[in-house]
Amino acid sequence: MVKITTKQKLETIKQNPKLWIENFVKVVNPEGELVPFKLHEQQEELLTGLTKFTIISKARQLGMTLFSLAYCIYQACTKPNTNYLIVSYKKESSSALFERLKLMYENLPHEKYPNFFPTIKRDNRDELVLEFSNGQRSRIVCTVAGNKDVGRGNTFEYILLSELAFYDNQEKLLLSAEQSLAKNENSKVVIESTSNGMNYFYKMVSSASKGNSKYKLFFFNWYSSAYMKLNKHDYDESERWFKADNKGVRLSEQDLEEDEKILYDNGATLKQIMWKRWKRLDMSESEFNQEYPATWQESFISSGNNVFDNVKVIKQYEFIIDPLSKDELIDELPKELHRYINKQLYIYHFPKRGKKYYAGIDVASGSGGDFSTISIFDADGEQSCSFYNNKIAVYEFADVLDIIGHYYNYAFLTIERNNVGRPLIERMRKEKRYMNMYRQKIFDQGKGRLQLGWMTSAVNKGILITDFKEQFEKGLININCKETLEQMQIFIEDKGKMGNKRGGDENHDDLVIAKSLAVQGMKANRWYV
Repeated sequence: MVKITTKQKLETIKQNPKLWIENFVKVVNPEGELVPFKLHEQQEELLTGLTKFTIISKARQLGMTLFSLAYCIYQACTKPNTNYLIVSYKKESSSALFERLKLMYENLPHEKYPNFFPTIKRDNRDELVLEFSNGQRSRIVCTVAGNKDVGRGNTFEYILLSELAFYDNQEKLLLSAEQSLAKNENSKVVIESTSNGMNYFYKMVSSASKGNSKYKLFFFNWYSSAYMKLNKHDYDESERWFKADNKGVRLSEQDLEEDEKILYDNGATLKQIMWKRWKRLDMSESEFNQEYPATWQESFISSGNNVFDNVKVIKQYEFIIDPLSKDELIDELPKELHRYINKQLYIYHFPKRGKKYYAGIDVASGSGGDFSTISIFDADGEQSCSFYNNKIAVYEFADVLDIIGHYYNYAFLTIERNNVGRPLIERMRKEKRYMNMYRQKIFDQGKGRLQLGWMTSAVNKGILITDFKEQFEKGLININCKETLEQMQIFIEDKGKMGNKRGGDENHDDLVIAKSLAVQGMKANRWYV
């Protein structure tokens, strides 16, 4: 049997980041002891799945920042002629990160393995330069996210943007950082952050969750397995608290509330649910969800001027169903709709014979900005269909609406009349001969008359939205469209005006409006065919 030399072992470890970190890096544990860094399950999942562009949405205190620093020091100690950038949102946190990284370096086994690790060439408050035995160097820079041109003039092998959600200039800084990324197959940008309202970080996470981004999303919830070890003392304390308040009896499955049963079915342990109850003693539900989310959407709950109850919106994610697959639909849908299936058109339920359906329609110009949307509910309030497309011309949208309307048993259409809504109504009435449409009573010179469509005004928009809010929050309608729930999360009231104002012009409310119009159609209780 051939004996493996120490040099060969070290070379094997050098090629494997997990082995290198676990054999050489030490960290301070909750007891204040310096211990070897053993990756937990979620850190291993992240290491295995790292891509060139990675974004991490996380619950607090899961050790993802610590892992990112360890990965950075591994790279810097094994790859000469490379640069590394660490960015945080304020001076104190930036300094704290850099000190933790330096502590990792200082506690590497330099004496045990001389010449294996690079030595310090320069060390100051925001820069650490390491020199290898052959004279080559690597450099780690730590800075604050106050400069939109961060990284300019340099090329970095690895960029860590810590707590991006708290930066003032997220989009510009990210663009600057990406431009400074080394142009090779191994370079990486890692964004890790807790949530901080509906800002650019929210947009990035939302896009990545749908696969519409170059960034790969990792989300780790509050009942991830690592928390059992990391929060052991808190977990034990919460169990003692629960037993003291329940005659020494531990929480059982039979004691769980409805929302807790969902958590339990999804993998949360009874001990973790006791911990949540214990934490909730001095936190509201929304505060807990923001700090310790169960889904990435929960972390963006805020208690500001949201129109909809965000706790209920988040709960709805647990009950939505997936749209029917293309294979299920291809033989059932009119062929004109095939190209839209599960791209812009999502069918959740086939129409049932004899059942009435109500559609809300918000129409846009098709120029790539706002979306033309259709939301259809059956008479019982179950969402059956959703369509949204921001590049469809009004005349094409009329064709789609006519086909979908007839498919759903000649659905009752409530079309917003404003702007390009009027030409859509004219096409539906005169060209398509579609009769089953909402009629709104208006007064002209004291005389009342009915006109097709819903004309939204400053006066009745409040009615439109609050009626929808009531139907949703009382459980009288069931929404299956994820995109709608996301729009509802960022739908706010600001100085008497309602809409999606957070995060810039790319946030929309078209699906919220479409569903609100469908509710008005149901309330009207009319049928013209």
